[in-house]
Amino acid sequence: MAYFDNDHQTDHSKKYRWFWPALIGVVAGVLIAFLALGGLRGSGMLPEAWTGGNEAIDNDGSNPIKTPESGGYLSVDVSSQITDVVNATSPAVVGVLNIQRQGNYWDQHDKQKKGKKTASGSGVIYKKTNGKAYVITNHHVIKDADAVEIVLSDNTRVQGDIIGSDLFSDLAVLQMNSKQVKQTINMGTSKNVNVGEPAIAIGNPLGMFLGSVTQGVISGTQRTIPQDFNQDGRADWQVEVIQTDAAINPGNSGGALINADGQLIGINSMKINQKSVEGIGFAIPIDTARPIIEELEQTGDVKRPYMGVEIYSLDEVPQSEWDKTLNLPNSIEGGVYVWSVDSGTPADQAGIKRLDVITTLDGEKVKGMIGLRKILYQQKEIGDQIAVTYYRDGKKQEASFELVEQR
Repeated sequence: MAYFDNDHQTDHSKKYRWFWPALIGVVAGVLIAFLALGGLRGSGMLPEAWTGGNEAIDNDGSNPIKTPESGGYLSVDVSSQITDVVNATSPAVVGVLNIQRQGNYWDQHDKQKKGKKTASGSGVIYKKTNGKAYVITNHHVIKDADAVEIVLSDNTRVQGDIIGSDLFSDLAVLQMNSKQVKQTINMGTSKNVNVGEPAIAIGNPLGMFLGSVTQGVISGTQRTIPQDFNQDGRADWQVEVIQTDAAINPGNSGGALINADGQLIGINSMKINQKSVEGIGFAIPIDTARPIIEELEQTGDVKRPYMGVEIYSLDEVPQSEWDKTLNLPNSIEGGVYVWSVDSGTPADQAGIKRLDVITTLDGEKVKGMIGLRKILYQQKEIGDQIAVTYYRDGKKQEASFELVEQR
């Protein structure tokens, strides 16, 4: 055993004889490198980014901080295409205040009376001409307003006038004095929008953060969202929208959805407001909005063809009533039933009556109320003739009449 121990000690001492020379070499190399780096820094031969320059950057990457050892500053460009687009576009995005007065202004000092009530949204300046500037926003932003104030990007408030508003498209046009308006939005097109491309939403969320910017992508195109205007639980219309995951919060409605080139491609309109849902917001495509905006600007409303009937989708009626009350043939799969007919209207003059079931318009099948309205509003114009196929007490009948302007 002693022999083993002595032999082990001898091998150990030989094994580590290299250690001290190696350590001395490493220390010497470090000292030489340190001295050489100092000389190069002094000569200015190294790039400024290697040496740390004479400055540092604060936490948000924008303001230079003076470093104690050098006393200088480092300039770092943190701008990008997105920041350039936002800087160029933001002045055309405004806040919109919906003012509803009950009594007069001074009533708000009386606790027994209700005073001035305001709601807020966003808008986009799209036109400037003849001393006037024009703003696109949502119908629901200015609904029931007694007055409208427009908040410019520099927080200047300007009185606005409602030129026109449309329930079905959820669009409205406002007008104001253009004296303090710096620029208008660059109008783009939504027909070439692709899923996955960048999208930037600019607006006035919560009515507090004018010029707020969120970034995301286009999540979907040609989405349809049902709208219940009278809150009766029945969808009255389906609006076609662009879906994006750029955050759209209360107050963003009416703001701008722009592409990476800074062009307006949509008017922010809504989001799905459920706790379990995030990143689903919607905007009205600008190609859909443009003709409506032009009509609102020129006439103050959107004129649509009108039959003169109050209708509801047949699928809202229990199947048993299809046979028992309406006496519909088994071949009928959908349509609308007439609840009432306005006196003196084309439908009234053509003999349409209560509980008649309309199944086709001009040979095109009608599945429900929304389908009928889409045929009227998107394919027909005031003054057009239309052929209506309907069933009364199980018997198929035809009628034809001229569409008039809805009032």
